[in-house]
Amino acid sequence: MSETAPRAVLSGHVPSPVADRVVDLGDLGTWRPKLVATDLDGTLLASTGEVSPRTRTALEACWDAGIPVVGVTGRGPRLLDSVRAALDGRGIAVLAQGGFVVDLERDEVLRTVGLPRSQATGVIERIEEVAGELVVAVEDAADQGEVHSPLRVQHGFDWPYPEPAHLLPRNEVLPTGAVLKVFLRSATLGQDELLARARRVVDPADAELTHAGLGFIEVLPPGITKATGLAIALDRHGVEYGDVLVFGDMPNDLPMIEAVRDAGGRAVAVANAHPAVRSATPLLTSGHDADGVARYLEAVLGV
Repeated sequence: MSETAPRAVLSGHVPSPVADRVVDLGDLGTWRPKLVATDLDGTLLASTGEVSPRTRTALEACWDAGIPVVGVTGRGPRLLDSVRAALDGRGIAVLAQGGFVVDLERDEVLRTVGLPRSQATGVIERIEEVAGELVVAVEDAADQGEVHSPLRVQHGFDWPYPEPAHLLPRNEVLPTGAVLKVFLRSATLGQDELLARARRVVDPADAELTHAGLGFIEVLPPGITKATGLAIALDRHGVEYGDVLVFGDMPNDLPMIEAVRDAGGRAVAVANAHPAVRSATPLLTSGHDADGVARYLEAVLGV
């Protein structure tokens, strides 16, 4: 069985009460990045899912200054067109939490990593032992030829984006081949608690676990994070983590935030960021509905 929803502006984030909070940046000194990396939903994009005119101008200022901008998102490759639009079709984009990396200008896929079905099944079973029965959805795009396939969603998952999806019974959600990632939702546990329980029973050698603030957790191939995806873009540009300015808001952003912070670069949380992100870096900018990324870029670039 399948169901098709109309395409619309994509925004799975519920607006935060501090999304429009304005933060006084003070004096940011003379440091300038060699590359800017930013999460999209909840960070670069407004609650509408769009790039505001002010943010678009700030991105243009980066490109004009010769500073590459890399979008690093949890969105899967089936949403590549929306990512391309947000980044004006420029540079490298990291999708699927790092599992799918593409050069937008050359239409060249630089990375695609899948999680074998048997491995995904075993991880789901272990998590259900400590969390109870879960509802499942799958990003079925481990094969480049399947990147535009609709999401495979179990009935009752309550997917937050208005996009085409195959609605399936539980035993048909996982395809026979590898997947980019699996989404797990609990009817009784919040995303933070579900993630904490899952991490207690899943070895990182078997799968990477995270969440993006959408009410469910994500199961990814081992070693797949926004940091390892961003590393591919940095290698292409010849830039080190210490020369990066990175922005984020949710736990899925923590690997790249920590990598940049630990290397001496600048890791900045938006005002609406998850507490774990706020704890990972002292640097803060305005909320995503107050053009937080744009305000920080303006201050750094002096525009």
